[in-house]
Amino acid sequence: MKKAWYWVLTIAPIAYMWLIWMLSSVPGDPDAADTWEAAVKDSLHFIEFGILYWLFAFALIVHGKWSKQTSLLIVLVCIGYGAIDEIHQMYTPFRTATWFDLFKDAVGVTVSYLIMRWTYFKRADHFLHKLELLNRRNGE
Repeated sequence: MKKAWYWVLTIAPIAYMWLIWMLSSVPGDPDAADTWEAAVKDSLHFIEFGILYWLFAFALIVHGKWSKQTSLLIVLVCIGYGAIDEIHQMYTPFRTATWFDLFKDAVGVTVSYLIMRWTYFKRADHFLHKLELLNRRNGE
């Protein structure tokens, strides 16, 4: 079971990036610009890219590659992917690409980074350090 978690956490960030890409490929609803549903979807940028950061963190932790430097690198990767996602949406019917959406992506990633700095690098959070054991038990 632990080996399964090891591999699930390894592929999770790439699978999630694919999911973001597929959801960004869905044409928007031209009539939903000022609806409650549009406002909720718009606010999900914070959460969506915060989750991406955590999935990368978990993958790197189980591989024993997590450090303050890789944490910052993942911030850049996630924000860069947010920029790619916004460019992709420029070419999707009834979707828009805005700097504000990229800003919301960056805020979600940054908040996740700050939480990780506090929990992993300062407090040595028990759960996150248990993920490292998956790497050691798989002999890698």
